Amino acid sequence: MEGEGGAAIADMLKENLYITEIDLSENRLGECGMKALASMLLENTSLISLNLSGNHLDERAAKHLAPALTKNQHLQHLDLSHNQLGEAAGEILGAAVAENTGMKSVSLAWNGIRGKGAIALAKGLGANIFLQTVDLSYNGLGKEGAAALGEVLKDNNTLEELNISINRIPPEGAVHLAVGLKANNNLRILKMARNPVRSAGCFAVLKAIEGNPSSSVEYLDFSDISVDQEFEDLFNSIKETLPNFQVKHGGKIRPSQNLKS
Repeated sequence: MEGEGGAAIADMLKENLYITEIDLSENRLGECGMKALASMLLENTSLISLNLSGNHLDERAAKHLAPALTKNQHLQHLDLSHNQLGEAAGEILGAAVAENTGMKSVSLAWNGIRGKGAIALAKGLGANIFLQTVDLSYNGLGKEGAAALGEVLKDNNTLEELNISINRIPPEGAVHLAVGLKANNNLRILKMARNPVRSAGCFAVLKAIEGNPSSSVEYLDFSDISVDQEFEDLFNSIKETLPNFQVKHGGKIRPSQNLKS
């Protein structure tokens, strides 16, 4: 549809009081379409779910969206994945997410959010006390972003599912995240697949869960990350008290792999 078509849809949604869910993914709405939709969100009170995945949205589009997210308290599910938001948009949207009191789930996967944008976004999530599911996969959180999320998890008591797979998080980042997990009692699902955290990072996360009697974590995704015997021993120990606890990983490191590393 591109921008003009998106504007026409936005005009319709200003008048329509019945549509609660709309999927506008893969339409190249761009800044023009986002500007119209943001204006609509300031008026619409019936829309609950909006999918804007794959619409060539960038920093300029984020500037239009941010005020709408701050004021609209009816939208519960927002998908902004597979866009080009980048670092600057992470800072803009982080502040908006902090003020929003309606959203329950948001996806910002595949957006190249890194550096200061990743940290600002993490802080925004920390200030939000309503979000339950957050997908930040395929971005660039790195060590600093993971550390910021660790601080968030210390105090957050609403987030239930967090996906930070493929975010260039090193072992040190996993350790910082683990500090937050040791104090968190609400997160149920944590996905960290394909990060270079190595077995040491996976072990730190697992150790934090073991050391937190109030932990609600029931599923960890470490896909494509190999773990050592120490990790396996700890996991088996946790399973004795939490039989439903599940961990997915990339298999056990062979002795020859240990020698090479």
